Amino acid sequence: MKILDRYIVTQYLKTFVSVFVVLMFILILQAIWLYIKELAGKDLDVATIVKFLYYSTPVAVPIALPLSVLLAAILVFGNMAENYEFAAMKSNGISLQRAMRSLTIIILGIGITSFLFANSVIPWGYLKQRNLRGNIAKMKPAMAISEGSFNQLGDINIKVAKKSGENGEFLNDVIIHKKNPSKNGNYTVIKSNRGELKSSLKSNVIQLVLEEGNYYEDLYLTQPKKATSSPFIKSYFDSYTLNIDVSKLNQVDLSEESVTDNHRMLKINELYNRIDTFSLALTNNYKIYRNNQHNTWAPNVLDTRIALDSIKETPEDLLASLKIFDQRRTLDVAMSKMRSQRAAVQNRVSQIKGEESRLSKHEIEIHKKYVLGVACVILFFIGAPLGAIIKKGGMGLPLVVATLFFLTYHFIGIFAEKAAAEGAFPAWIGAWMSTIIIFPMGIYLTYRATTDQGIFSNEFSFTQLLTTFKKHPKPPSAPA
Repeated sequence: MKILDRYIVTQYLKTFVSVFVVLMFILILQAIWLYIKELAGKDLDVATIVKFLYYSTPVAVPIALPLSVLLAAILVFGNMAENYEFAAMKSNGISLQRAMRSLTIIILGIGITSFLFANSVIPWGYLKQRNLRGNIAKMKPAMAISEGSFNQLGDINIKVAKKSGENGEFLNDVIIHKKNPSKNGNYTVIKSNRGELKSSLKSNVIQLVLEEGNYYEDLYLTQPKKATSSPFIKSYFDSYTLNIDVSKLNQVDLSEESVTDNHRMLKINELYNRIDTFSLALTNNYKIYRNNQHNTWAPNVLDTRIALDSIKETPEDLLASLKIFDQRRTLDVAMSKMRSQRAAVQNRVSQIKGEESRLSKHEIEIHKKYVLGVACVILFFIGAPLGAIIKKGGMGLPLVVATLFFLTYHFIGIFAEKAAAEGAFPAWIGAWMSTIIIFPMGIYLTYRATTDQGIFSNEFSFTQLLTTFKKHPKPPSAPA
């Protein structure tokens, strides 16, 4: 039996390592493709690129590891079933559970290791990758300008509607607020239809060439009469060039870690500390809001400008007892107060939802560290019996089955986590939903495989399903 256990473990580990390396290579290439706009044209050295790939490796493990466990189990057990190795084992009294016993210990070790990895290495990798991406983005002026908002670039504030070009150097609908060292405030405004950033990556000064625009400058005059007649200067230009000091952009420290509070960057103990802090802050905000509402709408808080003591009618006749002017003023004040209160409630609801979502994301992140290890174990107990049932080796049908199954599992997890973060159900359900769904399937497939049954019935098999769709020769036509 030791020889058999060694054989099964060797076959599985060889397949698992091969699949894991291939998947990690694909996912790292995907990361490069995803962030190619942030890396291209930055004149980065080889060491920085290698460092980015190194930091991206742990981030890809939560996807590559469970899929590798599932696919390797299907491939190994499917190949053994196809070569009648399981039939030889059963003829010697060795059941499928006994054949899986040695691998079960290996998979439990992988599950425990994946939990430790998810609690220490993955947060570190996400921390390093996120900050390195942010620091690289600061190295180029075009990347320091985002669409639709004002951005500080040297001594100007610039806003663009859209960027284009290979490196984002072409700008559309440019608005610039230019600072004046001798004055406080934005006294100079430049608007143009188009603009282009022209500079070298190593230069401390870049040229911003603007086309078809207007130049506005407010005049700071001490005499009121002149300030009324000549409030500002306006001029039109076909082309206007600005020289901008960007020396700070060329002095970026790539090792700086300015973002450290993201929930994906924290370990379990740090997440618990943050959850306690956020829960206490949320409870205090609820109390403050209730107190503010009570103080605003308490019965004793009334408008003292109206002599209420002089009104003898019932509250229903209060408005009718007032004069027309007081009625109009009362209604205007009430409507204004209700609008203000509605806006305050909407803002408060939005703020509370944001705080609850932040709290849920931290709780989900704690559960995800446990989910990774448990998912590896469950996916193995799905892949091994599934491979024994379909009795197909190689990279054909097993690869298709494993990919479809894992994508379903992965997408269920993504949607459940997003719904939980928005408050649809508790955080732990969002983190564990995909695992809870596949757990009964693992039990069912293991039972069917150990009792020599197909997935749905004794007569069903994937081989029969495939032969059903094969082309059959047409029967000969009857003679005329």
